[in-house]
Amino acid sequence: MRVLGVDPGLTRCGLGVVDGLSGRRVTLVAVGVARSNPDLDADQRLLLIATAIDHWIEEHAPDAVAVERVFAQHNVSTVMGTAQVAGIAMLAAARHRIPVALHTPSEVKAAVTGNGRAEKLQVQSMVARLLSLDELPKPADAADALALAICHLWRPAGALSAPQRSPGSLTSAQRAWASAEQAARRASRG
Repeated sequence: MRVLGVDPGLTRCGLGVVDGLSGRRVTLVAVGVARSNPDLDADQRLLLIATAIDHWIEEHAPDAVAVERVFAQHNVSTVMGTAQVAGIAMLAAARHRIPVALHTPSEVKAAVTGNGRAEKLQVQSMVARLLSLDELPKPADAADALALAICHLWRPAGALSAPQRSPGSLTSAQRAWASAEQAARRASRG
């Protein structure tokens, strides 16, 4: 199974693709960060991140997308941008008919390090070790995206954070949208 992990952020959005192999082994496919300039208007920043996420989905064809569940932070403007990017990632996955799962930061830390309160450096170190990397993935957003993907691959089957469906299957909302779109096309053809 191939998973795209998304660590949402408006300035830096971590993206990491990991393949799950037999015996809880994992291998790195790709890692990076989508960036947007804080001097741009919010809509343009979101468009840049959305375009990058779409590109990653098209290039790497993941079977699932794992997104960090957004929690309230002290800085409201930061949490707003993070939540907006998380929504964009979920929307991109839905458009490509890819299942989405949300994982909390402590769930990810526990899956990767065994400690739900692990420090960032511990997470980076374990991600590097699990993926047999020569150096720590940087920036931290990239390491967090890889950790999200690994967490999703290793999650217990009964403890899913979001409803799962097989790749390519449609949700009821997607089926309704597709039906409405087909009806609109038929109507425009006369």
